[in-house]
Amino acid sequence: MSASRTKFYLDKQNKKFLGVCAGVADYTGIDVTVVRVGTVILSLITSGWVIPAYFITAWLAPCKPFGLYDDAEDAKFWQGVRSNPSRSASEVRSKFRDLDRRLADIETLYTSRNTRLADEIDALR
Repeated sequence: MSASRTKFYLDKQNKKFLGVCAGVADYTGIDVTVVRVGTVILSLITSGWVIPAYFITAWLAPCKPFGLYDDAEDAKFWQGVRSNPSRSASEVRSKFRDLDRRLADIETLYTSRNTRLADEIDALR
């Protein structure tokens, strides 16, 4: 896929107005309702300075490509990568170590002189 999964995009599929709050929610992993309420509160606190920033963001940011994520788990993974890349890399390394350990256990069981396993395999034939 040519689109970057770690880039900010406007989320037009989940938009209410221009998709900026939905894009921020998708980028950060925060619930979109919290982002929308936060935007309204922040615009009231800052006397409306958030509103021009909202429109500028809507004008400059690209729209999210359709099908950027395969499923919800994929979206969660990329949100984690954006928030803390080193933690995401260590989680992937940990999963690979676990898989490698499990494969080594299976290989040890298969190549060892295990008569019970040999009997079960023969019973399946």
